[in-house]
Amino acid sequence: MLAFAKGHGTLNDFVCFSDAEGRLELSDEQLRFLCDRRAGIGGDGTLRAVRARHVPGYEGHGDAWFMDYRNADASIAEMCGNGLRVFLRYLEQEGLIDESPVDIVTRAGVRHGEFLPDGQICVTMGTPTIGPDPITVTVAGESFPARVVDVGNPHAAVVLEPGRLAGLDLSVEPGYPAEVYPNQANVEFVEFAGDDRVVMRVWERGVGETFSCGTGTVAAAVAAATASGHSGRRWRVDPPGGSLVVDLSGPEATLTGPAVIVARGTVNL
Repeated sequence: MLAFAKGHGTLNDFVCFSDAEGRLELSDEQLRFLCDRRAGIGGDGTLRAVRARHVPGYEGHGDAWFMDYRNADASIAEMCGNGLRVFLRYLEQEGLIDESPVDIVTRAGVRHGEFLPDGQICVTMGTPTIGPDPITVTVAGESFPARVVDVGNPHAAVVLEPGRLAGLDLSVEPGYPAEVYPNQANVEFVEFAGDDRVVMRVWERGVGETFSCGTGTVAAAVAAATASGHSGRRWRVDPPGGSLVVDLSGPEATLTGPAVIVARGTVNL
């Protein structure tokens, strides 16, 4: 039996469980079962809490928590912004952390989380980079220019003309250059909704279209800032699951939004 918690950040949902000493290595089949919305618990991914000293190659503070994030298909992902906030909420409610801000180890490096007075959580997202040249993304036979954005994980961000977002068919994975993304990519479609606000939809690798993607909102803000010429500002980014705030004004981007634990239980693996 595995004790778990189910949480979400702007409807990007995760199955959380702790394994402090790194003894619980679930198989890909078990991870996919946990994320199965009919046969299992259901989620866009799993979040396993492990002490960083059990992570091969990590040489930092061994008592820090490592966020072992897996996509719904059990593939490994370097980083997840919504998942990081849910991970922090899970650690807080389980009594596994007692300070703020707190450092969390991820495959994309150390990230910092802070619990805000209004109940939201702010996390650092590293320094995003954007490629100099556009690439081409295809959706249902139609081609769009996209920017290559790295937020610790790979993204292709498309800034659309007004009125195009709602009608996109994201029932199948968008096409993009395999040589640019050898490990696949998350693809964001972004539409301006004001001077400092964009709406977006996202296809997440290993999952499909999701209600939200934390790193994707940062990629969307970076692409919008590049398209508008306003790089150092705060952006409100609205995926279908809610609203998030991305701040690009500092040396590291930050992402602020909600994180909620909705259920706890045990599951037979």
